Amino acid sequence: MREDGMYEEPERENPPPLRKIDQYLPPNCPCCNITKRFTMAVLASVGFLISFGIRCNMGVAVMGMTSKVPATGRKDIDWSDDIVGVVDSSFFWGYLVTQVPGGLLASRFPAHRVFGSAITTTAILNMLLPGASRLHPVAAICVRVLQGLVEGVTYPACHGIWRNWAPPLERSRLATLALCGSYAGAVVGMPVSAWLTEGIGWPAPFYFFGMVGVTWGFFWYWLAFEKPATHPTISAREQQYIEESLGKQRFKQPTFSTTPWRAFATSMPVWAIVVANIARSWTFYLLIISQPQYFKEVFEYDIAKSGTISALPHLVMAIIVPFGGQLADYFRKNKIMSTTTVRKLFNCGGFGMEAIFLMVTAFSRDTRVAITSLTIAVGFSGFAISGFNVNHLDIAPRYASILMGISNGFGTLSGMICPIVVEEFTKNNTAEEWQVVFLVASVIHFLGIIFYGIFASGELQPWAEPPPADESEDDQSVK
Repeated sequence: MREDGMYEEPERENPPPLRKIDQYLPPNCPCCNITKRFTMAVLASVGFLISFGIRCNMGVAVMGMTSKVPATGRKDIDWSDDIVGVVDSSFFWGYLVTQVPGGLLASRFPAHRVFGSAITTTAILNMLLPGASRLHPVAAICVRVLQGLVEGVTYPACHGIWRNWAPPLERSRLATLALCGSYAGAVVGMPVSAWLTEGIGWPAPFYFFGMVGVTWGFFWYWLAFEKPATHPTISAREQQYIEESLGKQRFKQPTFSTTPWRAFATSMPVWAIVVANIARSWTFYLLIISQPQYFKEVFEYDIAKSGTISALPHLVMAIIVPFGGQLADYFRKNKIMSTTTVRKLFNCGGFGMEAIFLMVTAFSRDTRVAITSLTIAVGFSGFAISGFNVNHLDIAPRYASILMGISNGFGTLSGMICPIVVEEFTKNNTAEEWQVVFLVASVIHFLGIIFYGIFASGELQPWAEPPPADESEDDQSVK
């Protein structure tokens, strides 16, 4: 402590050298003096916002590109409903393939590099979609598959980032702050895509989100680092706090041969996360892909209004997700509940309320009731993100990125099947047909509650402990 009563910031031991850009633009948040770990969370959140905004582009723009142009009476692009469905789902063909490889990549290479490269690349590909769509449906499908391939690594890579940056008692808040960008992306993506489509033309949202994504890439490569020790301007106090709280977990990442695949396959806590991801992904992709169509066909909303209304549930969820993370960590930090109890309470409670209000939506025939119940349903599901979606970091922090890839891979299968089921049930787009769609989603959530409530755990699993050889190497790394 100094003579004036203020604490003096200790100096770091062996800080990394400044990069060339750091000499002109130090890697500090330009708008506020927040910690580096929260800077990482905010940047990751914006990255997910852009990524999911991009995913909304096609679902909204396709209504403009396949509508008749008043001046000519012809469609700009004459795609059948079947082709539209294939183009929509083709993203998931690539997205599914790179889930587990994405986890391995994030273990083998710096996770922040994997994450940043994925978002920047999908943004560039997004700007190619209008030209590809005009060229041929197959060209559009190829671009969408490539987008899926690169975006498939984002969730596993993000968990890989928190392996080095998130103290155990801050896992919920940091992970949920980053993940809330996914839902904020739908909030921004749907209405902005709708406004740009109606105001400028259907190619506009592809170019807009593409340019925003490339701009984000510059900020990410400027401000994001693999771990505290490689950050040139992190405070000694923050670096020490993170590294001491993580201990040996920050050393010796797994390879394919050292990953306990058999233990994954036989672990019920892992399967609990998988089942919960399937349930949440079903409703999430139902709303992302089909919600604008629901309001357009059942309540006869135009494109802009449909896109705006469709964003409301995700707006509430984007607010609830980080709040739920703060609340979950408060319960854990103050030892009000065990980690297992917190995960089960938040997940099952969120899913339960979502399932109930999805049933209300199914039977509603009034616009206001449908919008309100759907918004409440999705809002409550935001608490579940502090359950299953950060649970990987509890049970196996060493393998968190790989487990996220596995669970998100199953969730992606859910997202691929959902549009097919919706298409099958809504041949005539009547209210009765959409009632079945929402009832199916509700039942899936109730099944997720039962499975997760029985088998989930918040404790480190025995197979997740580093083997003795790794421990000795870790000790040497510390020295």
